[in-house]
Amino acid sequence: MTPIDHYAVAGHPVAHSQSPFIHAMFAAATGQALRYGRLLCPLDEGGFAQAIRTFAEAPGGSVGEFAVDTASVGGPARGCNVTVPFKFEAFALGAKATERAALAQAANLLRFDDGGWLADNTDGAGLVRDIEHNAGVPLAGARLLLVGAGGAAAGALGALIAARPAELVLCNRTVDKAEALAARHAPWAAAHGVSLSVAGLQQPGSGFDVMVNASASSLHAGGVPVPAGSLRTGALALDMMYGAAAQPFIDWAAAFGARGRDGLGMLVEQAAESFFVWRGVRPDTAPVLAALQHRLAVAAGKTP
Repeated sequence: MTPIDHYAVAGHPVAHSQSPFIHAMFAAATGQALRYGRLLCPLDEGGFAQAIRTFAEAPGGSVGEFAVDTASVGGPARGCNVTVPFKFEAFALGAKATERAALAQAANLLRFDDGGWLADNTDGAGLVRDIEHNAGVPLAGARLLLVGAGGAAAGALGALIAARPAELVLCNRTVDKAEALAARHAPWAAAHGVSLSVAGLQQPGSGFDVMVNASASSLHAGGVPVPAGSLRTGALALDMMYGAAAQPFIDWAAAFGARGRDGLGMLVEQAAESFFVWRGVRPDTAPVLAALQHRLAVAAGKTP
């Protein structure tokens, strides 16, 4: 039997991840031989790095009590996606980094190259493509509000700036953290002609065309973090969470005349970018997004 390359999504928690389903569909559609599983990583200091190294050495085995849910057929591990809360740690594991990962100082992808692992970040590319292509909202010239300053926001900020909005306001509960992230991106924003500023959650400004919630508020059922007046009527309000976690945010946006959207499209688009980085093939995302939406609707009992 021909050895099959192995990949996984690493995080904590990770059982809910739809990435194995997405990448299985990509592989089938493109004729790529691979297996993609889940890797639950421990939260103790050094646990994530050790889990990734063990997976890279023995992808079909287990990492202590944390097992990859895919059968081994003797193939090597070629890489992994990384989700919360390990994106900053993942960046540190790369011997080399792409420009977008270096700008974010966070990675959602590792590629296990023989000459040293590559750290990359496909979150921003996936987000921008979902907004502009799937949601049909151009970012050029828009006023944009990005909520959060953690790994998710760090991964998205560079790509959002590259889409050339007229103004981008980064707001966060801890303003100092947002200021540090903005300072790192200031030369990038200047090069793209984007006005980049920082605000607190309670006074981010008003009348934004697009809002992206990259905070963990939906994940922890913490409510919508900014005032309703932040959005203009008809604005796009996107939560990076998806499914039941994002529904309160979507309902909030609709109640104030905005168009709510969850992060499912972003999830699929960033996965397609990851697939391209690993395999050199760019899969069609539309049928995968439709299948995933149906899959989650069935799971939620929203279809016959």
